[in-house]
Amino acid sequence: MPGPSPDRAGGAEAPLAELRAQIDEVDAQIVDLLARRLQLVGEVGEVKGRHGLPIYAPERESTMIEAKRELAARRGVPPDLVEDVLRRCMREAYAHEKNMGFTRQAPDLGPVVVVGGGGRMGSLFARMLTLSGYDVRVVERDDTPEQVAGAVTDAGMVVVSVPIADTVRVIRELPPLPADCLLVDLTSTKRAAVEAMLESHPGPVLGLHPMFGPDIDSLAKQVVAVVPGRDPEASRWLVEQISLWGARVHEIGAQEHDEMMGLIQALRHFSTFVYGWHLAHEDHDLSELLALSSPIYRLELVMVGRLFAQDPELYYDIITASPDVVALIQRYLTRYAQAFELLLRGDREEFVARFREIGEWFGPHAQSFLAESRSLLAHADSTR
Repeated sequence: MPGPSPDRAGGAEAPLAELRAQIDEVDAQIVDLLARRLQLVGEVGEVKGRHGLPIYAPERESTMIEAKRELAARRGVPPDLVEDVLRRCMREAYAHEKNMGFTRQAPDLGPVVVVGGGGRMGSLFARMLTLSGYDVRVVERDDTPEQVAGAVTDAGMVVVSVPIADTVRVIRELPPLPADCLLVDLTSTKRAAVEAMLESHPGPVLGLHPMFGPDIDSLAKQVVAVVPGRDPEASRWLVEQISLWGARVHEIGAQEHDEMMGLIQALRHFSTFVYGWHLAHEDHDLSELLALSSPIYRLELVMVGRLFAQDPELYYDIITASPDVVALIQRYLTRYAQAFELLLRGDREEFVARFREIGEWFGPHAQSFLAESRSLLAHADSTR
């Protein structure tokens, strides 16, 4: 198809150049306003830090977003555009605020010892605790038993953050802790770890599971599962401290936690592993798959591919951490085979019935997920 004639293209250059210059000027003003916004965010962070306020205030966020959407509509600007920009600004704001420091919720607590504090998750918690004013010590695997004993002798809290397969052993090998020391673990399965802590330490015990990776910009809106162990009053300050960091805390029993993690982590990671294995052996070029992919399939490939950029031993440990996972995966395989039978029989009616049954289980969440996914897909498409 021929392009515009030289005369038409040449005639457009001058007005386009002028309009683009004006757009560049507006963009520069936007950058200046963003810089000013970050400056104000820093001041907000300092005030919150002095007064013990969490960096994430969901009511304030939702009220502000709704007000700006209404303002956008009145100004003739798409509300979704304004919300997208504001949410990106807020994400940067939370990352900026986390460096401002936090009120120390347990001012009289003794030193905090992070066992495995050189690892990624351990170093993240060590940093957040340091920002909150605690005296943090780090213990690593090459430290001698005498060094470990010296580090914990006057500890107010000991946090165990080591690989899943090593967690129970490391807990059992800890030297005696002060009677009032809070013992905490950060592993992704809780029943065995909490039992080991209760057996090894007569003082307060708390299980934590950060439901995020260590490469996050901020704990704002992240979820931390809290599994009670012993003497919950002695660990209340830590739960409050985590809330100040902006995380959402969800309390759950160890048994129920591990059952939920079977679905949320183990089954999902195993399914992703098998799907990636299948793709790798179907003899098709990944670049061609990407070239032909819709936004939703590209997003699926992104989520599959990110797994294989990470530590395979970690994911094996996550998948196999609970003895109940094998039975869970077996039930999944049984249902997969039953679904496949529908295709072999060409049973459209049964497929539709099962589809509707599943839709009823999701209930109103299905429609809200549909709306939520639109913004995710739009973002995925814009980054191609």
